[in-house]
Amino acid sequence: MSSAYVVSISPPAPLDAVPESASEKSHWVYGETGEIQRFVNPWESARDFSFLEIFKAMMHHKFLSGNSNKPDTSPPTVDVVKPKFQLSRILNSQSMRAIWLGHACYYVEFPTGLRILFDPVFEERCSPFSRFGHKRFTPKPCDISDLPIIDCVVISHSHYDHLSHPSILEIQKYHPAAQFFVPKGLKKWFTDSGIPNAVELDWWEDVDITLTATNPSKETEGRITARISCLPCQHTSARTPFDKSTTLWASWAVSSGGKSVYFVGDSGYRSVPSSTKNIEDDWILPEFADLPVCPAFKQIGDLRGPFDLGLIPIGAYRPRHVLSSVHSNPFDSVAIFKDTRCKRAMAIHWGTWAVAEEDVLEPPQLLKRALLKNGLPEKGVFDICDIGEGREF
Repeated sequence: MSSAYVVSISPPAPLDAVPESASEKSHWVYGETGEIQRFVNPWESARDFSFLEIFKAMMHHKFLSGNSNKPDTSPPTVDVVKPKFQLSRILNSQSMRAIWLGHACYYVEFPTGLRILFDPVFEERCSPFSRFGHKRFTPKPCDISDLPIIDCVVISHSHYDHLSHPSILEIQKYHPAAQFFVPKGLKKWFTDSGIPNAVELDWWEDVDITLTATNPSKETEGRITARISCLPCQHTSARTPFDKSTTLWASWAVSSGGKSVYFVGDSGYRSVPSSTKNIEDDWILPEFADLPVCPAFKQIGDLRGPFDLGLIPIGAYRPRHVLSSVHSNPFDSVAIFKDTRCKRAMAIHWGTWAVAEEDVLEPPQLLKRALLKNGLPEKGVFDICDIGEGREF
């Protein structure tokens, strides 16, 4: 159905409000010959671990700290239901519909008819190997071939739980007209994979995309427009131990027909120092109460918000002293929700692979406590749902 539309995309450029510091490109690190060598998080809230430092810290935590935990992934965990997709672009609603497909993957149906897929990973393992690495403890709710329309695929960064080579090739097979939007430096990976239609953006760059129907009808839009925006977050990238931070990571905003989605993808909010206290809410500890927080989210909220829906990560945060710089716990997640001025939010980055040490059902439990702590209702504002479930916004 996507093939019945001709797609045009404007060149990447700042098309909306940006911070005054955006032109400084403080997240770029140049090599000796003037090329961009790698990327960094340019904030006091971030801590940059090398691969070796991460390995040493995890080994010390696992074998010497006495605080290590192996999550129990045996059923029951998270319910999985069969997704219900809108099979055509027929306009019968003024609301936007979002369907969680596990971990960070969301499929969003805009009332204009636009269909966006975020961070699709449909494999059994989020790993470069088919027999090793983190294995799903909840089944995928559907196959890529079940998705009726994919206009755009948005990728947050290169980690295996967010970017899957087999999944990308499957999308290309079933939806050859789909456009891919990726952070700076990642287009080459797509080109090398035989996928030419990837658009590469830097932080605070936007593109306008137009889908023009070749044979419009009364029931469908003859012309669909959207703005796709690449925005900052606090994370990193790598697909091997040797290419860390050589491609950019990003959060994204998509707006079409008066509805907007803000997709965090994967991000930390602050960096919690090493501590022997395995506490649920480390914000209450006096020594951690005033740690620097990532300023990018407040900038995003002030300059680009409000958003109708935020897709915000809540999992993969223990051990905190190793992961807090790149992964948010639910108390951080609620702070991101407030900073970015999302009207409502759905939780992502949990319930699929046990990529960290918290119990698999701890993130939604802590999310409720974080909401109450911030004076927000437990339901109806920042929610969880079953894998495969859709919600309207």
